[in-house]
Amino acid sequence: MTKYGVIVGSTRKNSYSLGVAEALVAGLPADAEVSYFDIATLPLYNQDLDANSPKEYEDFRAWVSAQDAFIMVTPEHNRSVPAALKNALDIASRPWGQNVWAGKPVLPASQSIAGLGGVVAHHVLRNSLDFLDMAIMHQPELYIGNTAELANEGGKITNEGTKSFLAGVADQYNTFVLKHLG
Repeated sequence: MTKYGVIVGSTRKNSYSLGVAEALVAGLPADAEVSYFDIATLPLYNQDLDANSPKEYEDFRAWVSAQDAFIMVTPEHNRSVPAALKNALDIASRPWGQNVWAGKPVLPASQSIAGLGGVVAHHVLRNSLDFLDMAIMHQPELYIGNTAELANEGGKITNEGTKSFLAGVADQYNTFVLKHLG
């Protein structure tokens, strides 16, 4: 059984990013073990705390270590990723030399209520994931635009074509993960 960790870059209630993540998760095998981590609970990363990390840092690093693969969905904030997502990436990559992301497969996705689908945030995220030595599934690129038109007011994807597409990508991702894990 493969353990999939899901990280949603948006901390907003009823976020479209969560809706996209849930639509991707729906395409994973029935026996996949899926867990979400609420990154909004993480204190800001501070290198001064590396010698005596807060419990929240340690719990998050342990959760990341326990996952086989990740799905990360982000909105675009000011042509980048939200601060909470960058903070989470930093926490689990530190202290220096103790990067728990390394080698883990990841499926990055972005969404936006605009037509461009968070393309800039997506590439900012990919740059970080690449530096963190994660195995990125590069194709298809998941830029989900106009999400307000694809989802209900609770953020859930309701457009059948989009749901089908995302489930299909998750199936492809599962194959990618299984090959990577050997």
